[in-house]
Amino acid sequence: MTEVTAPARRKRGSYAKSTATRAAILDAALIVFAESGYRKGSLREIAERVGMSEAGLLHHFRTKSELLRAVLDHRDDHSREMVDFDVPDGVEALRGLVRLARYNASVPGVVELFCTLSAEATSPDHPAHRYFVDRYEYVREQTTGSIQRIADEGRLRPGFDPARAAVLTIALMDGLQVQWLLDPTSTDMAEALEDLFRSMVIGYDLTGLEQALDTAADDEMNDDTEDADA
Repeated sequence: MTEVTAPARRKRGSYAKSTATRAAILDAALIVFAESGYRKGSLREIAERVGMSEAGLLHHFRTKSELLRAVLDHRDDHSREMVDFDVPDGVEALRGLVRLARYNASVPGVVELFCTLSAEATSPDHPAHRYFVDRYEYVREQTTGSIQRIADEGRLRPGFDPARAAVLTIALMDGLQVQWLLDPTSTDMAEALEDLFRSMVIGYDLTGLEQALDTAADDEMNDDTEDADA
């Protein structure tokens, strides 16, 4: 039995070590790409940060563009843990975006990487160009869907269209990140985003929602009273 199980233990140990090494590479790549941008950030510098050769790094990620995509996917995985676009309550999805903005303020390197790469990736020949095109399309669609559900419940304020409100939300988040990177004291990203949502959504705050429901109930009671008097 020992001869059967021993290789499995070595395999699990090797897998765990490989996973830990890939995670360390992703963390190092995030720092290097954030500081230098994708084009100037070198695989050699990333490898040195994790104590391996460039050839060793390429054993885990075959190309620089593959490494970049892994870094971006890793960031998106973490973002999806905070923002659930599939939740039936569209307001809860917007609150998830606020949680993400608040988290981003704790990881300036990640924010800087995103801003740097998204600017570089406007060039069609950039390896992350397709990623950002697809990402913005996905986020627009998902945010529009969440706001549409809010509108269907009668909670979207007059003058707001779900699709345009989604574009406005994304534009605000991106613009806030740039301003915050230039001067962290200039704005609170989460609070600014909440201000937008309060202007868009009736009862975005629970207190506001209770007030809206109370007002609607009072109006209905008054209508019933008037009908009875008539």
